[in-house]
Amino acid sequence: MVKLNKIYTRTGDDGTTGLVRGPRRKKFDLRVECFGTVDEANSCIGLARVHTTSMPKLDRLLAHIQNDLFDLGSDLATPGPDPEGEPRSLRITASQADWLEQQMDIYNEGLQPLTSFVLPGGSPLAAALHLARTVTRRAERLVVELMENEPDVSKAVLVYLNRLSDLCFIMARVANANGANDVLWSPGMFAADSQR
Repeated sequence: MVKLNKIYTRTGDDGTTGLVRGPRRKKFDLRVECFGTVDEANSCIGLARVHTTSMPKLDRLLAHIQNDLFDLGSDLATPGPDPEGEPRSLRITASQADWLEQQMDIYNEGLQPLTSFVLPGGSPLAAALHLARTVTRRAERLVVELMENEPDVSKAVLVYLNRLSDLCFIMARVANANGANDVLWSPGMFAADSQR
């Protein structure tokens, strides 16, 4: 159980932040950037949920993902192996990414086939999910870089983020009437206008 009685601690006033273990790190540290970007993706999903009142199944799915993202953030905030004799650290698992794949298979089944790339937009829910998708992709890129510098990062973190961005794309299409209201890219459509 986590207890947060006081929100401000003043410990970060020197530009550092504490991890679950290990020395404090600068707030621009790559690991901090990774779990901060995961938190940003989670906030985008929270914004999307404001628009899910008519889609309770999708809302429950997003609530599940938000909880998983806290697990993933905790994983990233806990560098290194568990010390001998201490409880196991919270880690994202392969089964959590497998669950995302199952959701993709379920929701992708009813979608209209794509005839072009999809522009972010359509309904407010779809637009918010596209935002969540792109922020998740940024988190994924940062985690790849972190893995180059700190090899102890779990591959399951990367797999989860990769699957999640794909699922956000699928959910955005579901939110756009199963793709019927997708905004499609028309290559060069406004090129003539911009030359005037």
